[in-house]
Amino acid sequence: MLDRLFVRKKIEEFLLEDIGYQDLTTDNLDVAKDVEAVLIAKDEGILAGVDIALEVFNVLDPDIKMEKYKNDGDKFQKGDQIIKLSGSGKSILKGERVFLNLVQKLSGIATTTNKYVQKLKGTSVKLLDTRKTTPGLRAFEKYAVRVGGGHNHRFALYDMVMIKDNHIALVGSIAEAVKQIKSKVSPMVKIEVEVSSLDEFKEALETEADIIMLDNMDIQQIKKAVEINQGRKKLEVSGNITLDNVEEYAKTGVDFISTGAVIHSSRWLDLSLKFK
Repeated sequence: MLDRLFVRKKIEEFLLEDIGYQDLTTDNLDVAKDVEAVLIAKDEGILAGVDIALEVFNVLDPDIKMEKYKNDGDKFQKGDQIIKLSGSGKSILKGERVFLNLVQKLSGIATTTNKYVQKLKGTSVKLLDTRKTTPGLRAFEKYAVRVGGGHNHRFALYDMVMIKDNHIALVGSIAEAVKQIKSKVSPMVKIEVEVSSLDEFKEALETEADIIMLDNMDIQQIKKAVEINQGRKKLEVSGNITLDNVEEYAKTGVDFISTGAVIHSSRWLDLSLKFK
């Protein structure tokens, strides 16, 4: 779970964006003070972001009571009751949309991620996400990937070196890029190099890089790279990974498969908050 201080700060931002200075509808209605509302699944999948989303109501009204029937990582079916809220009707109405947006989106990511993870069962390959995330929501989206059984690649530009094609183009060569960075960063920082051909792979193999990403290379090229590598470097495959082909890539003998699709192409799950 993410640190609550961080979550609370983000939730406050989201609520300010949605409520602004006034909820023109709810604030001008006479609404019951004691109500019950239940989160009901209209889809099936894996739940993610429950405690994150419930922070909406902690911020709006600490008197709202919350009862969870399921937790992050639990599977749910259509018709399942997931959460019950009890308290001020106005407070629940004001937080409803932000609450639903978060739990629907994050559950969708966890569900999609788990579909990929299930395809990799029986192999030692780890599924990684990417930095292709929604601005402002990266920590939540990457959390949902973990709930679904996946692993996080670097979180941002500051926690790992990733030398990509544009870096290489501006420096002149893979070897020179690795050499410059190796002399300046902490020895605790991992260095990864992106390559798109076997010639580039062979060059990266002779550097002090820790991981080599085989970007948009076909199956035969990847198999050849694994053969040449002989376990010297960790190998990652990325580019055009789908549920239909992820098993084939895993069988090549690489260590990691990364895809942004688990986040940017995940479908929001259909969940509904119904008042009793």
